[in-house]
Parts: sequence; structure tokens; C-alpha cells
Amino acid sequence: MSGIRRHIALVAHDNKKVELLGWAAFNRDTLARHRLYATGTTGTMLQYELGLPVTRFLSGPVGGDQQIGAKIAEGVIDLLIFLWDPLEPQPHDPDVRALLRLAAVWNIGVACNVTSADLMISSPLLSGFYQRVRPDFGDREWRAAEAG
Repeated sequence: MSGIRRHIALVAHDNKKVELLGWAAFNRDTLARHRLYATGTTGTMLQYELGLPVTRFLSGPVGGDQQIGAKIAEGVIDLLIFLWDPLEPQPHDPDVRALLRLAAVWNIGVACNVTSADLMISSPLLSGFYQRVRPDFGDREWRAAEAG
């Protein structure tokens, strides 16, 4: 395998699962060169339909979003493809917002629709050399105490 192997998380709300599956099938060869993670049913569908290994977490509403968020905070996940449904209220909306917040805090790429996912997956930076800037938050309590 040539190029860098990225860790890509794939998440989709119920109304977006078929769309994500179609996108992933179209990009199967590219995705096969990377390490894949997904929440619950999405992960099962991707693994079954694509025949690729997927590290599966719990379903989003019962903790899967938080599990992926933890992997982001640990520095494992490089890219989040999250096809969320902006027109349908989600019972676990606080978890969804927390996941997107963690992705922004830790400066990972986030695609929220097929167009942004297409642009990210086709970028030469995906498998080429690209070192994202990982913020250094250090010991924030110590800094605050020192300033006071």
C-alpha cells in the first residue's frame, strides 16, 4: 500500500445511511487503503456491503457518538465523515453537537454532506504528506492559577 493510512470515522443519521452507503461504495477502493471506524448500524452496513473491516462502536444515541469523540480527543481519528440530517430532530442532539465540537477543537477534517466528503476523499493530501496542527492545551488549570 502506498501513501499514508488515515483513520476515518463514518457516521450517518437514519435518513442519511443509504446516501453514505452509496458514497462509500463509490469510494470503496480509496476507503480500503485507510482504517475505518463507524457507529452502530452504519458500521454494520458498511462492513457487510463493502466487505471492508470497520471498527464498530455503539449506536450514536446510546454512546457511539461519544466513543468516536473520545477517539478524536485521543488523537486517533484524522477525518470525520458525518452525514447528519439537518431537517430531522435527533433525540441525542447534545451528543451530536459534542462530537462536532470535539472535531473542531482537535482540528480534524469534517465532511457533513456528500459534496464535502467528495472533496476531502479525493484530495491528494488524504494519502500524501499532511500533518494537521494538533492544538496543545497543556495544563490549563496550572496556567490559569499562574496568571492569577
